[in-house]
Amino acid sequence: MIKKNANGEINIDLLEIEDVMDISTLQKFQDNFADSMNIASVTVNRDGKPATKPSSYTNFCSNLTQSTSTGESRCAESHKKGGEEATRLGKPYIYTCHAGLVDFAAPILLNGKSIGSILGGQVLFSDPVEANFRKTAKEIGVDEEDYVKAANNVKETGEKNVQAGAEVLFIVANALVKIGYEGLLVSTVTSDLSDNFSQISATMEELAASSINVSNNQHVLNDEISRVKDISKEINTILDSIKSIADSTKMLGLNAAIEAARAGEAGKGFGVVATEIRALSVNSKETALTISELTKKIQDSVDKTLETANSTLETTEQQTAAIQEVTSNIQEVSVLADSLNELANSR
Repeated sequence: MIKKNANGEINIDLLEIEDVMDISTLQKFQDNFADSMNIASVTVNRDGKPATKPSSYTNFCSNLTQSTSTGESRCAESHKKGGEEATRLGKPYIYTCHAGLVDFAAPILLNGKSIGSILGGQVLFSDPVEANFRKTAKEIGVDEEDYVKAANNVKETGEKNVQAGAEVLFIVANALVKIGYEGLLVSTVTSDLSDNFSQISATMEELAASSINVSNNQHVLNDEISRVKDISKEINTILDSIKSIADSTKMLGLNAAIEAARAGEAGKGFGVVATEIRALSVNSKETALTISELTKKIQDSVDKTLETANSTLETTEQQTAAIQEVTSNIQEVSVLADSLNELANSR
């Protein structure tokens, strides 16, 4: 898993060669280069540990110099110093190793930071000085005759050839790292993009579902408002009946008052009742008229509310359709992001 910093960016200080380069491709190139140039090479990570298998290593190095712990330790130290100097210079560095062979180190840089080196060489610029190799053989604990014989079999070449070989490895390795890192960035971005679109898509689906519920609720509200309007109409009908009854009651009270007056003293009690009946009919009619005015206001308010509710319903339905369309588009983009992520990861 690629480690990132607090800002979510890839932390180059934690990257290894394997994270940004296809090692099998590097190994194939390294082997072909070593065979064609007859120059040994190996790629190591930032800790100096091999990231590839050695290519075209000489018998002098692999079977003799590195056959003892002393020789192996000296080789590791020599490689380390060469790699550090190459990193400091920011370009290939040619040097003579502890055993007397010509080696080089080509830094592998990513945004100016070293993530490893390509080490190579194991050649000579001139005939080996026998005394020097015998001395080294004694120090590392190998047979002197075998060591001198192996030294005489080491390829002699010119400095320009070694410099050119180191430059080729430097250019190709750093180009592969750059391509790999850019692919890693694309992979990371598309992965984040895919995750974000998935979250957005899920949120939009929830929003669409909620919008549908709102739309359905608005339909129910409109129906209820229409019911209130119908009920108010029924109330008006009833009020009309009350007004009619009040008018009839008033006439009845009037007739009763006339009859009470004709009855004289005997009809006085009935006249009081008739007066109360007429007063009650008047009050009933006035109350009915007041209620009628209120129901008229209610109907006007209901009409306005229904008009607003219909407008809201239309807007809600449009929003629901728009959200569903956006959700569909986001799902399409999410699929494209997933495809892009797969392409980036298959680099």
